[in-house]
Amino acid sequence: MGKLTNGITTTSDVFENLLTKLPWWNLLQAGKKAITSLWNRMRNQGLYEVLAYESTLELLDVRGVKAHFRKRQKVRYLQDNIIAYQDQAWGDGEFLLNYRCVPGVPVDRYRFGHKTIILISLREVKPRGGVDEFRIERDIRQGFITAQEQWETEISHPTRTLKIMVIFPRKRPPQQISLVEADRQRFQLLGMENRKQLPDGRWEVGWETKQPRLFERYILKWVW
Repeated sequence: MGKLTNGITTTSDVFENLLTKLPWWNLLQAGKKAITSLWNRMRNQGLYEVLAYESTLELLDVRGVKAHFRKRQKVRYLQDNIIAYQDQAWGDGEFLLNYRCVPGVPVDRYRFGHKTIILISLREVKPRGGVDEFRIERDIRQGFITAQEQWETEISHPTRTLKIMVIFPRKRPPQQISLVEADRQRFQLLGMENRKQLPDGRWEVGWETKQPRLFERYILKWVW
C-alpha cells in the first residue's frame, strides 16, 4: 500500500505506487540516468584530453632562489576549430620568467584568482581528433627559499597519465618528501623507490599515476 495520512491511504499514494511498478517507468528512469550521465561527460569533457602529462621542476641552487620548470603535455582535441591553448601557473616569487612554448605563441595573460592564465595562439585551426605535444618552459626566482616547500599540479582536463619530478642540488637533497591529494585529503610518504641520484650527483624525486582524478590537486611536499 501507499503511505498513510492519519491512517488513510491517499489516492495519490496509490497512483504513485502503481506507476513505479509499470515496466515503462523503469525504462523512463534508466533513460533519465543515461541522459544525465551523457550531459555530465560532455560538460566535463572540455576542448581536449591529455594523453600524457610530464613535468619537471629543477632547483638550481642550494638556497632555492633559482629554479627552472618544464612540462610536456600531449593532447588530443575533442572539438573542431580549436585555435588556442590555455596554460596556467601560480606560486611564490617570480614564477613566469622567460616563458616559452612550442608549438604556438603566447599572446595574452590574465589573473584568475591565485592563478595566472596564459593564452597560447596555435596559429592554425585544429580539427577534432588532432594531436599536439606542447613543451612549455619557464624560470622561477625566489620561489623555494624555505626549509619546507611544495609543488602543486592540478588536473583541469581528463588525463590518462601523470608524472611529476623534482630535481634537487647535489649538496642539498630532500630529507623527507610526501605526496598529498588535496581534495581527497590523502597523504603518503615517498620512500627510496621514488628517488635516485643522477650521474652528476643531483637528486631526482619522481611520482606517477594513471588516470589521475579530474580537478584533483597533487602536491609534492618536501623538507630539505
